Amino acid sequence: MKFSIVITTYNRLDLLKRAIDSALNQTVPCEVVVADNASTDGTEAYMHSLGERVRYVRNPTNLNHAGAVNTGVEAATGEWIKLLDDDDYLAPNCVEVMMDAIAHRPQSVICSCQSAQVTVNEQELSRTLISGPGQLFYIPQEAIHYGMLLDQVPFGTPVQVAIRRDAFVQSGGWDVSMTYFCDEIDSWLRVAQFGDALFINRCLAYRTVWPGNYNTTLDVKKRYEINVLIKERIYERVSPAYRDQLPPLATTRNYLRLHWGLVALKQRQVSQAFAIALPAVASPAAWRLLYQARQLRRRQGAVTTFPKIALVP
Repeated sequence: MKFSIVITTYNRLDLLKRAIDSALNQTVPCEVVVADNASTDGTEAYMHSLGERVRYVRNPTNLNHAGAVNTGVEAATGEWIKLLDDDDYLAPNCVEVMMDAIAHRPQSVICSCQSAQVTVNEQELSRTLISGPGQLFYIPQEAIHYGMLLDQVPFGTPVQVAIRRDAFVQSGGWDVSMTYFCDEIDSWLRVAQFGDALFINRCLAYRTVWPGNYNTTLDVKKRYEINVLIKERIYERVSPAYRDQLPPLATTRNYLRLHWGLVALKQRQVSQAFAIALPAVASPAAWRLLYQARQLRRRQGAVTTFPKIALVP
């Protein structure tokens, strides 16, 4: 099994060096590909100085995050792709642990692990929650989208995820019309059409958390609209085996109105809060979904309530 680590970058050479070092220092050999979105800070010269240790591909213009991911995966030759943004980095045994997990469940097309959130100075702030029973479990393909719709299948951010290359290609790659907010989730839900999902309850990756990052500064109404779009895409892919258990799509939309209305209210954007939430406040079913979602978030390992998970021996 061959792994390619695809690193996307734009004008962050100092951080990119750390990401590359973490890829080159894996305990198993990996192909390392850097997809550069037309950086102007010396990245190109540095990459050429590395010679054949790293495969370097450069977009003529900045194609945004999704475009860089697509360019990097196209250049990669591995059966599996480990994604990595330039400001994040991997534990030395990340790929080795993932390879071992995949060998136990070769039907998988997506593999996720825990990550630590760190400051720009690499001080750990928190870790993603344990997401199920044991150190390793899987969810069969037919159950994945139902679980995603209920927010019980948390794949996480790119630093946590590896994907099988053929499933990525079949899925059409990343949607370049998507912003940074939810672009990865949109990809996960399409990749998951082609096989099972694996989860490793070990911290194998590190994600830098920036003050005022894009996701928190993006307009709340825009975040709500993107979230609705993602849920609609998940909804249409839910297996027929789970269709009779789905809440109506209108109820799901109203639940999202309530959720994002509360987000706006917490940020003291009162007019935004009322504009988003008001059409949904009279829906008891939407309030029930909101309550259930909040209860799940309060429980560590909430996905243990999901009926279709299975331990990997």
